[in-house]
Amino acid sequence: MSTVLAIDAGQTGIKVRVGGQDLVFPGIDTHEELLPQLAAVVRAALDRTGAETSVVTAGVSGLTTREADAAALLARIDDPLVSEVTLAHDSTTSFLGALGDTRGAVVAAGTGVVTLAVGATAVARVDGWGYLMGDAGSGYWIGREALDAVMREFDGRGPATALTGVALERWPDLTQAYIDLQGDHERVRVVASFAEQVARLAAEGDAVSQHITVRAGGELAHSVETALRRVRTDDAEHFSVCAIGGVFRSPQLREAFASHIAASEFDVALVEPRGHGIDGAVALAGLGPRHPLAPAVWSARR
Repeated sequence: MSTVLAIDAGQTGIKVRVGGQDLVFPGIDTHEELLPQLAAVVRAALDRTGAETSVVTAGVSGLTTREADAAALLARIDDPLVSEVTLAHDSTTSFLGALGDTRGAVVAAGTGVVTLAVGATAVARVDGWGYLMGDAGSGYWIGREALDAVMREFDGRGPATALTGVALERWPDLTQAYIDLQGDHERVRVVASFAEQVARLAAEGDAVSQHITVRAGGELAHSVETALRRVRTDDAEHFSVCAIGGVFRSPQLREAFASHIAASEFDVALVEPRGHGIDGAVALAGLGPRHPLAPAVWSARR
């Protein structure tokens, strides 16, 4: 029986759901072409599961208009049974997975971060502009702030922090850390990996880690408020807000985020996600043409 092969493609990992099975593959390599990577994942998933599918859907981290060539991906998959491909930015699939048809905003913060708000008639995306130009409050942003704090202490420009000990475990000679990091093909993931240590040390009372954590929560809340302001049609309109992704595992960050949202001008309720990004990728297959998110989806059929 034909089924949907759904992909939730992030920088940390790629999840695939097909034939009742969930598979995990290495994350997107942002230094390589996207479509060949996605096609390889599709073929590998079909080979491993033996599933027959006619529809491939994908929510992709950092998807650009140039990369969103569903017809090109369909051709690269080159499977006689696959007749349809649908692509969307992962902000779209994160929203569908977390809130479904509810009006509101979803902020998805892992290595990167993107916020998407959906109102009665409008959709607003905030951030998701990558580690060089945006992703405020993301795992990378937190890790970058942590390393900045380490080098400030090293120079005498900033206060002492337990983060220095974490950095020394990786780079015993801190004067060479920046050289090693700049030459590391995995540097984005390396930097983002420090976010977990920031969360741990914040919970243990490190003041610098706590400051970074609170600022990250504020940045993420600011993105949500900005997105909601762009889709609101009535001051009394109620919105659901859902916060997903690894950075929200930090209790202090989540508390800072919730505090900012509660103090905002909006009638909002923080809610738990109904599902995950992979569930949103599955939902792409049934997204109607009149849904507010439909213009943000690229499809090809044969």
